[in-house]
Order: sequence, then C-alpha cells, then structure tokens
Amino acid sequence: MTQLLSVLRVLSMLVLLFAATLLLPVFISHAMADGAEGAYDGALLITLGAGFVMWALTRRNNRELKIKDGFLLVVLVWVTLPLFATIPLLSYLPGLSFTDAYFEAVSGLTATGATVLSGLDSLPISINFWRTFLHWLGGMGVIVLAVAILPLLGVGGRQLFKAEAPGPMKESKLSPRMAETAKGFWVIYLLLTIACALSLFAAGMGGWDALMHAFSIMGLGGFSTKDASLGYFNSLPIESIAMGFALLSGMSYATHYLAFHGRSLRPYLHDPELPFYLGVLALSIVGLSLYLMPYGIYQDFGEALRYVAFHSISLATSLGFATTDYAQWPMFAQLWILFLGSFIACSGSTGGGIKMVRAIILYKQVFFEVLRSIHPQVVRQIKLGGAPVPSSIVYAVLAFGFIYMVSIVSLTLLMAASGADIVTGFSAVVACINNTGPGLNQVGPASNYAVLSDFQTWVCIFAMLLGRLEIFTLLVVLSPAFWRK
Repeated sequence: MTQLLSVLRVLSMLVLLFAATLLLPVFISHAMADGAEGAYDGALLITLGAGFVMWALTRRNNRELKIKDGFLLVVLVWVTLPLFATIPLLSYLPGLSFTDAYFEAVSGLTATGATVLSGLDSLPISINFWRTFLHWLGGMGVIVLAVAILPLLGVGGRQLFKAEAPGPMKESKLSPRMAETAKGFWVIYLLLTIACALSLFAAGMGGWDALMHAFSIMGLGGFSTKDASLGYFNSLPIESIAMGFALLSGMSYATHYLAFHGRSLRPYLHDPELPFYLGVLALSIVGLSLYLMPYGIYQDFGEALRYVAFHSISLATSLGFATTDYAQWPMFAQLWILFLGSFIACSGSTGGGIKMVRAIILYKQVFFEVLRSIHPQVVRQIKLGGAPVPSSIVYAVLAFGFIYMVSIVSLTLLMAASGADIVTGFSAVVACINNTGPGLNQVGPASNYAVLSDFQTWVCIFAMLLGRLEIFTLLVVLSPAFWRK
C-alpha cells in the first residue's frame, strides 16, 4: 500500500502538469472568442482539483520508485490523463458519448490519429488545437517529459524512462542522467516542430493550420483540422514537407540526439536501422507505383508516385494523414501500406509498430535458424551495427513478436464476434495497435471510427494503449504475478 501511495503521489504531480497544458487552449479560446471558452474553464478546474486532492492525500509518501512501480505509473498515466483530456470535448460537444470522447482522447495521447469526429473544418480553433496538441504531448511521451522535470521535485526518472522508452534496448544511456537525455530529446523535438510549422506556413498553410499539422506530423499522430485531412490543401509542396518531417520523426531520436550534440552526421551513417528503414520504404514506393499503373487509377507514373509515396510514408511511419481515398486501390496495395506500419518506424522514434530494430533481429534469427537446419554445428551470433546482440534481447524480441501476433489475432476475433466484417475488424485492430490511425473498409481514409459499436470502440481503445505501451508494459501490470508480494 505504501508503494502504491508513492506511485499515486507522482501521478498527482503528472496530473497537475497536465492541467498546466490546458492553459494553452484556455488562452487561445478566450483570445479568439471561438465559443469554446467554458469547455476549458471547467476542464482546468477539475484537473487542477483532482491533482491537488490526490497530492494532498499522498504528499507524505515520498519514496524512491522501483522498476515495478514505474510500470504501474506508466499505465496509470496513459489510462488517467485521457479522462481529463475528454472534458473539453464532452463540454463542447454535448452529443458526444463518453466512450467516443475517451476514444478520441486516447487516440490523441497515443498519437494514433483515429477519430470519431466529423465536421472538423467547423470546429473552434481551440478544440482542434487541443486534439493535435495531445498528439504532440503523446508523441514523445508524457512520461519522458516528466523524467526531465520530476527530478526537480525529488523523484528519480530512470524507472519511468525504462518502462516508457520504445524499443528493445532500453538499458543504453545516452547521457549519464536520464533527465538530461529526456531534456535533449525534447529540445530536438521542439526544434523540429518549429521547423515543420514554419515550412508548412511558407508552403501556403495558414498559421494555425501549420502549427496544428506540425503537432500531428512530429507526433506521428494524424489528427487534422480538415475532414479531408491533408488532401484538403491539394499541394505537392505541403505533402513533401509532411513526408520529410514524418521521415525524420520516424527515425530514432537517440540518433538525432547524438548527431545534434556531436555536431556530426556520423550517427546517421552508423545507425543500423536507417538502411532498412529507408530501403524498404523506397522499394515499397517504387514497387507499388509500378503495380498500380495497369489499373488506370492514375494518369501517369509521376501521379502514381506522388500518392503512393505520401501514403506509404504516412502509414508506414504511423502518421496517418491521407490525401486521397486509397481504398480505391487494389486490396494488395491497401494491405501492403497497412502492414508497413507494423515494423517500419525506428526504435526510439515517435512511431508505432514493433519497430524496425525488432524486425531486423527477427529476420536475422530466422535466417540463422534456416542456416542451422542445414549446418547443425554452426556457431553464429546475431549482430546489429557490428555489435553482438545479447541472447536475452533476442529472446525478448521473439517473445514480443509472438505476443504481438497473438494480440492482433485475439482482438480481431473479438471484433468479428461483435459483428464487424473481417476487413474492418482486422484493419482497425492493426491500425490501432500500430498507432497508425486509418484502417480499411468502414474505418478507411474516407470514413472514421464512429461507425463502430461501443464494444468495438473499447476494443480499439485497448489496442491503442497496448501498442503505445509496447504491449509488455500493459500486460505486466495486468498479470496476477505483478500484484503478488
């Protein structure tokens, strides 16, 4: 109980920090007089009140968190903060159910980008700002932000960082202190966001649209201020900027961090994921463009290349923007770009999926097993970037790959049992667990997730949380062994 109270004490501080983020839409709403002022006033008071009450009840429980506590705190944060994020949506959109509002908030904070809302073009600026700002916060991770700030409040951050950081090699430290690493990530994240917003503005977007789409792009979310997503602008320069910054955000922020601090491009050359990341994307773009040509969907190869490149990068990095209804493509092309989101994003990026580093390790392990079947006595160790990969990491990756597939199959069966057609159910699960956003068929780019029943929506909420917490973090807390003394 004492340790639980210590976790709740840290959670209370995170809730207070989250309340501080509400000041931005509060200011925007009042300054713009957009009609949503009351929605944020109430949300701010409720969030502040809940944070202060929780802190007052647990303030004396100031103990160092253990690794086990870090797992619990991460799960509580990602389940609790969306509750407060729903308040502005419920207040401004009274017809919105709690299930749909919570789905929208979870989709925002997990940087998934799946939405149940329509009429985005007519929503107040502050509402769209709040939705996309949730992407920006969730993209890097509220926990990583907390790691940079909580040491100032007397709470260490290493346990939280280990539970939250994406990718299999969580023990490697980029700087002697976790707080310094987290601060470095956020500085780079902020600079890239500013550069993205300015580039979109220079390409013809309005100021607010440029800022909000930059939030979505750098968080690899997918919320837009337009029902037609980025296709509303019908601009090749804007699409090119979105692709470029999505590629950057799909790379490891550890690599950006090392390149930034070393003032050198050498870390990019030595990153073992990048050749696969860029190579698979390039081959997919060229291959799919050629594949679509006989179908007469586009007039020439250049037009096909434009749309295939955008949607391949958008779905592969888990950005989730759309410029056309790719549901008109042959099913093979639709499935291929959906599956790209399962593994393309690099470890340590803001993207979803199993991450490229795990895919590389799985590929090398399969190749090794084939080789060992031919030569049973062969002794060979898997290497990544010239360094041997410890067997413990290989086993962890194999376990992750297995539970990832089991999760997709199990949740798809739940969707099918609840009445969803197999394409809609399967693609919704894959898109949510990969934090991609749009799926296929009824949840494709021309529609949204409002067509799902409440039960199906909760299945997708669970899938989004499962994917954002990289499966094991959530499963660890849900396991009976976690709660035994």
